[in-house]
Amino acid sequence: MDLDIQCEEMNPSRWAELLSTMKSCSTIRLDDCNLSSNNCKDLSSIIHTNPSLKELKLNNNELGDAGIEYLSKGLLTPSCSLQKLWNQAKGCSWEPTKPNSKLQNCNLTSASCETLRSVLSAQPSLTELHVGDNKLGTAGVKVLCQGLMNPNCKLQKLQLEYCELTADIVEALNAALQAKPTLKELSLSNNTLGDTAVKQLCRGLVEASCDLELLHLENCGITSDSCRDISAVLSNKPSLLDLAVGDNKIGDAGLALLCQGLLHPNCKIQKLWLWDCDLTSASCKDLSRVFSTKETLLEVSLIDNNLRDSGMEMLCQALKDPKAHLQELWVRECGLTAACCKAVSSVLSVNKHLQVLHIGENKLGNAGVEILCEGLLHPNCNIHSLWLGNCDITAACCATLANVMVTKQNLTELDLSYNTLEDEGVMKLCEAVRNPNCKMQQLILYDIFWGPEVDDELKALEEARPDVKIVS
Repeated sequence: MDLDIQCEEMNPSRWAELLSTMKSCSTIRLDDCNLSSNNCKDLSSIIHTNPSLKELKLNNNELGDAGIEYLSKGLLTPSCSLQKLWNQAKGCSWEPTKPNSKLQNCNLTSASCETLRSVLSAQPSLTELHVGDNKLGTAGVKVLCQGLMNPNCKLQKLQLEYCELTADIVEALNAALQAKPTLKELSLSNNTLGDTAVKQLCRGLVEASCDLELLHLENCGITSDSCRDISAVLSNKPSLLDLAVGDNKIGDAGLALLCQGLLHPNCKIQKLWLWDCDLTSASCKDLSRVFSTKETLLEVSLIDNNLRDSGMEMLCQALKDPKAHLQELWVRECGLTAACCKAVSSVLSVNKHLQVLHIGENKLGNAGVEILCEGLLHPNCNIHSLWLGNCDITAACCATLANVMVTKQNLTELDLSYNTLEDEGVMKLCEAVRNPNCKMQQLILYDIFWGPEVDDELKALEEARPDVKIVS
């Protein structure tokens, strides 16, 4: 049994009611529930007495260092079999449930790290630790690394985003990587590491015996200077499946170096995030080679790069290659216009692998989207999720979009937010949702203004099609 509660204030009676439920849960999620260190006393008892508990998520609660101290008393008992602990994350967002320990954004400081070190050293069942959005600092994470190096520690996933780390942390991390062959995922995004530290980290990864599968270095102050070393990791670690270096100013020169590693036969990358990396259409020639030759590559984010129509056309040509198996492409805010839509539509009519296309925040207009719909309606098209938010679409395009919704039963998610659809356009979409052939699961209509008649229709639609979520 799982307990999944988010964004709920916990009064004493409600808390007492939940405690009895927790005694038999395998997963407990209590994100944004205004918990404090006092609640951790009870949770420690649950950890101690419930051997079936595998995952604990306590993100966005003011637990503080005292709360972690209380939790550790349960975590250090022999009966504890917790695998995943999460104490991080911002906001009240949904994410898939999986067993672990989450303590994101819980007002922890370096003082908690000695306690967490003891847990890592003593609890071999713990395989995931998520402590992002806490001010642990370099000194605190160095203490954590001592726990990682303990032979009892079997940690596989370590998330340290927004932990106020500096370049000085890399030596300790590399020592831990050398000592911990079990580590599979390392997330260091949103820390001020810089090129020198990232180069040192990459050299350590190449030498380490661990089979790292995920490396996230977004917003770490990386430039093109680091890209040769990151490329070496790609060439030498066939285990690496997920690389995120978004929000770093690597530019076209850095991307060219990364592509050398991506194209290496040893590289088996599946997911590549390059959003806001100062890329231009010049990078698309190198990326096209990767798209058309790297059959393992399934997901790419190029959001907020100035690719322009010429760059997108190069990518589309590559995506028509039979060796291109990309399933998800994110090209929001890339300076695209209707001029590239014929090339995109051609991909949709040829490439059966592509399932997710996020192309919003580009000035495609009605003419461009009409051309896209020709590809969407092709029998070969297998798009499940299409994002067209803020694309200068009006009501004039909604009849064609409604036809796609009814005709393409594999299309389950459509985002049309921030477009001037007006009452006429939204009513056409509602009519499509009412059609039994429409298999839409989520229709996203943020910041679209309509009148009372549309309000009434949307309410009626909720009752007629409860399986369809309309987000507005």
